[in-house]
Amino acid sequence: MKTLEMPRLSIKTQTFATIGAVIAAVLLPQILHLVGAVSGMGTALGETFLPMHLPIILVGLLAGPYAGAIAGMISPLLSFAVTGMPGAAMLPFMMIELFVYGLLAGLLRTKSMPTIVKVLAVQIGGRVIRAVAICFAVYVIGSNKIPVSIIFSSIRVGLIGLLLQWALIPLIIYRVEDAARHEG
Repeated sequence: MKTLEMPRLSIKTQTFATIGAVIAAVLLPQILHLVGAVSGMGTALGETFLPMHLPIILVGLLAGPYAGAIAGMISPLLSFAVTGMPGAAMLPFMMIELFVYGLLAGLLRTKSMPTIVKVLAVQIGGRVIRAVAICFAVYVIGSNKIPVSIIFSSIRVGLIGLLLQWALIPLIIYRVEDAARHEG
């Protein structure tokens, strides 16, 4: 697979990108939860639009695997500490899934393929690892805190969020790369 000539980002840039992604991954769900509370939909909007996923995939694609993986691991933990969301039963699985999203997106950053393909690969990889973690928790450890059925129901419920990621992430990446081309 060919790689793209992408500039190496400084540690400072990667750090700021990671912090920005963590902030976005904590704030975006809260905005949707607020709208959900006002509209009477509760947390359904967060489950539908998957707002934590977007900044994590983006930071991986823009700043690399370290920024993506760290932001993916920290965001759900910080969100839980500040807001109590995601719920305690889902927290480890969200941390695993978002860690994988950020790591895979970062590893694909320099690969020469359409951004939509990168996003799809990241989504599949993250969801597969999350499914394995859930099955491990239920069937090996014997946890009864989360049902295995959540694996498929979360995909069905989050389909709009997945589609939004297909539309928004390639557009954002294009705009960032276009701005960088015109700058340099």
